[in-house]
Amino acid sequence: MRTKEKLDEYNELSEMPFSGWDFSFLSDTGRVSSEPLPWSYGSTVLPYIRKAECMLDMGTGGGELLSKLQPLPEMTYATEGYPPNFPIAKGRLNPIGVEVFEVGEGDQLPFEDQQFDLIINKHESYSVDEVDRVLKPGGTFITQQVGGKDNSKLNELLGENPDFGYGYWCLDYAKEELIKAGFMVERAEEAQPYSRFYDIGAILYYLKAAPWQVPNFTIESHLWKLADIETTIEKENYIETLEHRFIIISEKGTTPKVSEIHRP
Repeated sequence: MRTKEKLDEYNELSEMPFSGWDFSFLSDTGRVSSEPLPWSYGSTVLPYIRKAECMLDMGTGGGELLSKLQPLPEMTYATEGYPPNFPIAKGRLNPIGVEVFEVGEGDQLPFEDQQFDLIINKHESYSVDEVDRVLKPGGTFITQQVGGKDNSKLNELLGENPDFGYGYWCLDYAKEELIKAGFMVERAEEAQPYSRFYDIGAILYYLKAAPWQVPNFTIESHLWKLADIETTIEKENYIETLEHRFIIISEKGTTPKVSEIHRP
């Protein structure tokens, strides 16, 4: 391998465009494929959306999914914390009546207490306390999360720690948090479907779009490991990793917590 040529080649591959939160550039061309989950997030949230009066979509990305779940409640709001996605979400969602709020790294949500009867969340971090604060008693919180073991084999192949700081994040941990906060968990499932990458450019694209997977990743510092991965793909046609997903449907309790009871 001629190092300079290979580095230039990988850098060129990593410059493929990415916007919003849309991986169809890879999936539609068959460069990445994933085993289907045993549930559908869209089909799960849809009946709740149809009944809701005021809802929040946390971490809407570029608004791709939410815009496809119309008709939405008259009072529908969305948040997005990834700066490149925010203008894309506004451009897509504002015309259909959805106000989008940019949120920072803190846990605070820019909404009133008990404002929503439905909160949906796909792959977005959240504070249980804040979800509890802005959700009405009896309201529903539905979240699909990326677990802490997601694609950890990629980290191993790149010589990095497979536990990239979120190894604890799993269904049992998330359920326990919600139950302690007074939520009733109505449904909870977890799965580790396979994912296959068919070329090295697809891996570079993924690492660019998901920078938390390998923090501080650079092509130059991982050049030899990338070359090894490319050799494996040439021999075996793909590399296979395991994704990590879980979904929870929960309802906020209707009995006020002691801290919420007014005392004269």
